[in-house]
Amino acid sequence: MSERKNNTIHEPLFHLTKRSSFPGWAAWIVRLLAIAVGFIVCGLVAYILIEDNKKKPQDLMEFFEKFFTSFYNGSFKLNATASRRYNRIWEFFRDTAIIQCIALAVTPAFRMRFWNIGAEGQFVVGSLAAAVVGICLDLPPVIHVLACALAAMLAGALWGTIVAVLKVKKGINEVLSYIMFNWIAYYLSNFMVDTEFLHNEGNAEATKDIVKSASIICPDFITSLTECKNTNWGIVIAIVAAIIIWFIISKTTLGFQLRAVGFNKNAAEYGGINSNAAVMKAMAISGAMAGLGGMVQLCGMGSRISQFSGQEGFGLEGITVALIASSNPIGCIFSGIFYGMMKYGGTKLTLINAPSEVIDIIMGVIVLFIA
Repeated sequence: MSERKNNTIHEPLFHLTKRSSFPGWAAWIVRLLAIAVGFIVCGLVAYILIEDNKKKPQDLMEFFEKFFTSFYNGSFKLNATASRRYNRIWEFFRDTAIIQCIALAVTPAFRMRFWNIGAEGQFVVGSLAAAVVGICLDLPPVIHVLACALAAMLAGALWGTIVAVLKVKKGINEVLSYIMFNWIAYYLSNFMVDTEFLHNEGNAEATKDIVKSASIICPDFITSLTECKNTNWGIVIAIVAAIIIWFIISKTTLGFQLRAVGFNKNAAEYGGINSNAAVMKAMAISGAMAGLGGMVQLCGMGSRISQFSGQEGFGLEGITVALIASSNPIGCIFSGIFYGMMKYGGTKLTLINAPSEVIDIIMGVIVLFIA
């Protein structure tokens, strides 16, 4: 009897098993549910955080109605005049193009289970390279834009490849390297802004403006049609880049190698794939996309680079967008639009006396539920 008791196998209280993969349509349903739950949870948090009871809606459903409406009003100015609302829609798509490019930058790396948190630095050196070409060269309009894009992509690719080489050759952790390289890019940009051949003639701490032929601002007939003078080709560039990245990852031999290394590095090497070369190629592609985002920001909006007082945070925003899209290049376009609504629409939360920091809580909860 005692022997039987001693040989009794006790089942553990919890079992940890690998989650089975969802079909594509089920994965997107999970994401939509995560977004809905994230809004509900953070709506409750925002309701609780309203300190002034006199301004707090007594009806919770009334609060949620105002809570959701504030995002759309902030993003598209639905309560403005028709002209201003139409203008804001184009401004919104112009602003989200940068985030979409950064999300595309981290997608190839994430497919390889490789953390590219250096997109911020790649973005900065890309914009810096585009500024040098845009200021110092005088080329025909379309060729000049292509030259700026090529310079930005090459600079971003080089910046990302350096860290990849340190990883595969010396085994240096890529997260630490990228954090360091983000700050190097930050101070390099501030240094270059003050150089004689880039600094403007005035007292502003910024570079000269790029020449008009390097701008990606749309022609006058398009800006008059959209009623937005700063309408640019950024959203078109982001969509084309997303299609190209999707094609590379899904339909080419290189994409197969990247996915194989991401699934199982040892199995990929057994099958004859050079995993170290695949890592460097993926990081070069990632850096090129982040550099392209820098070019879109410079040639489509800023026209000059100012002294940084702090990092702009585009890298972390791109990581959030890519995680919501499950590292799907096409999904990055839609999740980028969603993130833009959260970012720019969240400024109107003050109208319902809710803190704007609720946006960060929403995005964190959504990523947590999707994971």
